[in-house]
Amino acid sequence: MRLTLAWREALWAFAFLAIPLAFFLYFRILPAFQALWLSLYEWHADPSQRHFVGLEHYARLLEDPLLRRALWNTLLYTLLGIPSQIALGLVIALLLQWTPFGRDFFRAIYFAPYVTPAVAVAWVWSWMLSPHFGLVNELLALLGIPPQPFLQSPNQALPTVTWVVVWQNLGFQVVLFLAGLESIPRQYYEAARIDGAEGWRLFRHITWPLLNPVLVFSVVIGTIGYLQLFTQVVNLNFTDQGGPLNSTLTLALYIYQLAFLRFQLGYAATVTVLLFALILLVTLVQLKLLTRRVEL
Repeated sequence: MRLTLAWREALWAFAFLAIPLAFFLYFRILPAFQALWLSLYEWHADPSQRHFVGLEHYARLLEDPLLRRALWNTLLYTLLGIPSQIALGLVIALLLQWTPFGRDFFRAIYFAPYVTPAVAVAWVWSWMLSPHFGLVNELLALLGIPPQPFLQSPNQALPTVTWVVVWQNLGFQVVLFLAGLESIPRQYYEAARIDGAEGWRLFRHITWPLLNPVLVFSVVIGTIGYLQLFTQVVNLNFTDQGGPLNSTLTLALYIYQLAFLRFQLGYAATVTVLLFALILLVTLVQLKLLTRRVEL
């Protein structure tokens, strides 16, 4: 049977689509189901020694104080980091939009930390925040402020890590908001000015509503990043990962410690399922609450 040109084009299209689909199913979906299956077993290196424990690991979640600490810390990172980086990113984007020259230069400067490896950023900041010879404490001394322990203090460590993550992600937020601001048609502002609107009223009734898609994207992507926070926490305080006194421990780091330091892979898979459910729930709630239809 001789295929028509339309059928041949369709078959080639499906063939090219099948390759990324197979990649996605094998590397994304299959491990998720394997984690769900593993969470129901007591893991052992010898497959014949693994035994089914049902929901025993899920019952253990309710009695694990370290898990509660990691969950609370992860939520704190998200609650502190997301509003900070979005507010700073929007303010800087607005300032850059009003800048008559040098916008591309400043955009590159702000974006540079985002494309720098997180490990390198963390190690540089760990040196700068050292309570003994760090540059930050030297600057504070010039202002007459006593040295701060930063990453060595249970009270200051979590906000300090959050600040480093916000600093690194700030350039991404600036670029996103600049793209959103530049996509708003100028005619809306011109029409509003003819009606007498200026300043805050322009921002409130035109800029902010039309930035809603960018805002939703920033909140959802940023939240997923904070819920999976790992690299900066591990490398900022490499000799006491998650410390001091578990004050910076995150869910992702706790999963790593369970799986590769304590070799409790079954329970680690259970915490992974919990993290997956948390990310899915938070994302759906954010999309429901933040997505709005704009009518001007």
